[in-house]
Amino acid sequence: MALTKKDIVEQVNNELGFPRNQSVEIVESLLETIKATLETGDDLLVSGFGKFCVQGKHERKGRNPATGDDMMLKPRRIVTFKCSGKLRKKINRK
Repeated sequence: MALTKKDIVEQVNNELGFPRNQSVEIVESLLETIKATLETGDDLLVSGFGKFCVQGKHERKGRNPATGDDMMLKPRRIVTFKCSGKLRKKINRK
């Protein structure tokens, strides 16, 4: 099951004791800051969690899966994530 924004708001509400509307504002503000940082092309490092990086992809040949026709895919930017060593250890702990 995936963690949703609603779940994060509930966690902030329950664990930190903020009122629900203030918890929503905190989570929304954090997500907007993350989006704005990535939109400018800057990397985002969260110590102990990981690093979000914006990378460029060049124009390349592709294929339309529905028709099989060759086509050129436009250049674009993607976001990648590399988890920190601490997070990796926590995930792999048994």
